[in-house]
Amino acid sequence: MCLAVPGKVMEIEERDGTRMATVDFGGVVKDVCLEYLPDLKVGEYTIVHVGFALQRLDEESALQSLALFQNLGLLEEEFGDPWEQAADAAAEPAPTGEGRGPAHPRTAEEAQR
Repeated sequence: MCLAVPGKVMEIEERDGTRMATVDFGGVVKDVCLEYLPDLKVGEYTIVHVGFALQRLDEESALQSLALFQNLGLLEEEFGDPWEQAADAAAEPAPTGEGRGPAHPRTAEEAQR
């Protein structure tokens, strides 16, 4: 599911001609494009969908929505648990020789070709 999630603007900067913000979604921090809301300021809340700030939101509504999303497990569903994701990434096995082509054969038969 892809939600429009409220978040608090923590920092604003311009990157390659695009106004971007660092937004906190109840503990998960993401980069967000501000092109649709060019007058949004640090400390304000916004609703974000697929990386774009779409609408300004008052603090009370934003905090109520974040609490509801958290209670329903929707924040984790939307963003995942960053600690779990990091642990999973660290536990992944190193890449094998898959996809290296004939220069690096996987079997003795391939080496004879």
